[in-house]
Formats: sequence, C-alpha cells, structure tokens
Amino acid sequence: MKKVDLMRTGLLLLAAVFVVLGVMRGETAVVLQKAVNICLECIGIG
Repeated sequence: MKKVDLMRTGLLLLAAVFVVLGVMRGETAVVLQKAVNICLECIGIG
C-alpha cells in the first residue's frame, strides 16, 4: 500500500510540474484560443 501512495504522490508532483511549465511557456493562451475556435465552429459562427 505504501508503494502505491508513493507512486501516486510522484505522479501528482510530476503533473504539477508540467502544468507550471506550460503556464510559464504561455501555452494557456494557445489552449484557450483553440477552445474558442472549436466552440465557434460548433455553433456555426467561425
């Protein structure tokens, strides 16, 4: 059971590191722009 908890914590920390790196590189704006484009295409405006 302890090994699973250690692995879970490690993966959580790794995910947090990748999120921080993505934010630092400015990828949040890219993701938001893609989401807006997809939404506008779905409702037929874009």
